[in-house]
Amino acid sequence: MMLRTSIDGSSEGRSHCHASLRHSFKATGTLFRDPTARIRRGRRNYGVILPLEADEIHRAVAAATTPTARVIILLAAVHAAQSKTIARLRLDDIDIGECRISLAGHARPLDDLTRQAITDWLTYRRRRWPNTANPHLLVNRQTALGTEPVSRLWLTNPVRHQAATLERLRVDRQLEEALTHGPDPLRLAEVFGIAEMTAIRYATAARQILESSAEAEPMSSSSTRGLTTDQHTDEPTGSR
Repeated sequence: MMLRTSIDGSSEGRSHCHASLRHSFKATGTLFRDPTARIRRGRRNYGVILPLEADEIHRAVAAATTPTARVIILLAAVHAAQSKTIARLRLDDIDIGECRISLAGHARPLDDLTRQAITDWLTYRRRRWPNTANPHLLVNRQTALGTEPVSRLWLTNPVRHQAATLERLRVDRQLEEALTHGPDPLRLAEVFGIAEMTAIRYATAARQILESSAEAEPMSSSSTRGLTTDQHTDEPTGSR
């Protein structure tokens, strides 16, 4: 069988054509080998990564008025955890005494703010569902009766109408790390346990933002800035 098709040269066009071909061949039910397996779909084009506005983050934090919501927001905004990772987080992934947390198999320090939020949540959980056998950190009325994790849709409730969604908070945290400590993909991969290509994307975005800021910043003297070049170099940086 010969199939003729015309597509544009973009990666989106190739990806769409690839999916259509697979669907067409699969629908016939007569082929045992995927004839599209060797078709290159091209690289995916990602959107531009931009930081959140301060007021967007403040509104999201203000919306976290329950112990559950505070844990969810902090895991995304401080630890850059994906919603599926938050949902699947288990009680034995957290060591309150050693101040450690394991997210998707990646161990990292547990900051005081998140540790206190988790402690408050666990106190509420024990009081609300003292007999639940669910091994996951977060439970609700439905999952407390079983052992399954909460749904990712349920997790979004605290920020459902906010510009700073859980995904945007996660992205913003990783971008902030690159802006604060320098656009080093190796550091980003080590801190957050993300893939190499993902770390490169964040490092590239941070580099572009830093370069744009430097070009837009007017020239000023050292006395105007209040610090010399050497003082800027020696100044330690922090991360939220």
